[in-house]
Amino acid sequence: MSEKEQMTEVNPSRAQPGRLKKTIVMVGMMGAGKTAVGRALAARLQVPFLDSDHEIETAANMTIPEIFARDGEAFFRLKERQVIARLLTEECGVLSTGGGAFLAQENRDTITRNGASIWLKADLEVLWNRVRHRDTRPLLKTADPYATLAGLYQARVPIYAEADIVVASDGQATIEEMVDRVLVALQSRPDVLET
Repeated sequence: MSEKEQMTEVNPSRAQPGRLKKTIVMVGMMGAGKTAVGRALAARLQVPFLDSDHEIETAANMTIPEIFARDGEAFFRLKERQVIARLLTEECGVLSTGGGAFLAQENRDTITRNGASIWLKADLEVLWNRVRHRDTRPLLKTADPYATLAGLYQARVPIYAEADIVVASDGQATIEEMVDRVLVALQSRPDVLET
């Protein structure tokens, strides 16, 4: 276990929120819990919750799968970069991004300049258990979705490891326990969260 990872039991009294100074950007694979944990974290910090995929869908008046089908992944990634850059400069809050967003160097640079990235690190089996019964993941619409997810996982993990903070998502912790883990991890970043 690396120093970046927070895998110990969290004492909730230690995980009290403070004042957010930079936007927290949740990154990681589909199924890692970025939206659920991000929404609960924003509520605990009493700051806005932002979701880049939702913002893209609203702007396009289409779902992500529809955008992928009509315009392709390259078009979607362009819109994603534009939306992330806008959200990071508009207001301070918690931003959940799509699984592929952190892969683009331009996005990583923008996030580093304007916020702090938190990788919710989950094992492949945890992710598979969370996404296998959903049909809303365009990248998994393949003949062998598990093999596709495994390939994405292997390719993306080294890039996610560049995140500012790594928090283990073991599939056992509740959403509130995950928020506690994130808040404990943020204690090492007074530039992001003033306690």
